[in-house]
Amino acid sequence: MLLNVIERGPDAPSPLPPVVLLHGLFGRARNLGFVQRKLAATRQTLAMDLRNHGNSPHGPMSYPAMAEDVLETMHHHGIKKALVLGHSMGGKTAMMLSLIHPQAVQSLLVVDIAPGQGGFARMDLPPGLDKLVFPPHLDLRSADELLRPLISNDAVRQLMIQNIRMGDNPGWAIGMHDILAGMPAMMGWPTLPPSAQYSGPTLFIRGETSPYIQPTNYPQMRHLFPHYRLETINGAGHWVHADAPRRFMELVEEFATQTEDASTP
Repeated sequence: MLLNVIERGPDAPSPLPPVVLLHGLFGRARNLGFVQRKLAATRQTLAMDLRNHGNSPHGPMSYPAMAEDVLETMHHHGIKKALVLGHSMGGKTAMMLSLIHPQAVQSLLVVDIAPGQGGFARMDLPPGLDKLVFPPHLDLRSADELLRPLISNDAVRQLMIQNIRMGDNPGWAIGMHDILAGMPAMMGWPTLPPSAQYSGPTLFIRGETSPYIQPTNYPQMRHLFPHYRLETINGAGHWVHADAPRRFMELVEEFATQTEDASTP
């Protein structure tokens, strides 16, 4: 499945490894826009809408399928190998890509998610969102009023509003049915063969107040990613890049610079 992409880069071709950016659940490519704009000053960048999100096609959700989407889209844009950065669901997709197609991943940066069961539980979404009845016309204010009785958390409600088609004949602009059906798979982690391993440079960034990377995850992280490093950003939650953008960007740029040599054949 070819994914919708926001592509940015310098005016002249860059010798530096390209960067692929993958958003979290109910997000879209532009959620990592400030990261992309910074990195695009010196290298080619692709921010992707994962399947069922943004303007990408819809279909059943699984991490192996989503990893194949990313690989196909990379190849479509002429990228054979990239630094792959993913947040939350995008982080699990990035990890899966590195494990089943390690030749496509120059280095791996995973934001606030571990390779295992977990993630997204605090979104507290009500059932039946795919059957929500929309009025004949919708703007931002009325969309907020429509969702407020269902989603009390302001940040989560705003995240969901970005996925609504506004104006006349409004509705979900995303594959809500497929996403809800795939939630168990998105919260889980597939069983992998014992030999599965990505030996390239790997950085995990976690938010100090987020529950999604715990010491119980470290053995699996070490088994799958033997060269991983973990950085914690103090005071940040699950949306690390939004809570502490300056520190987050420092870590990303430092990692990108340190791992540039890994792309040399």
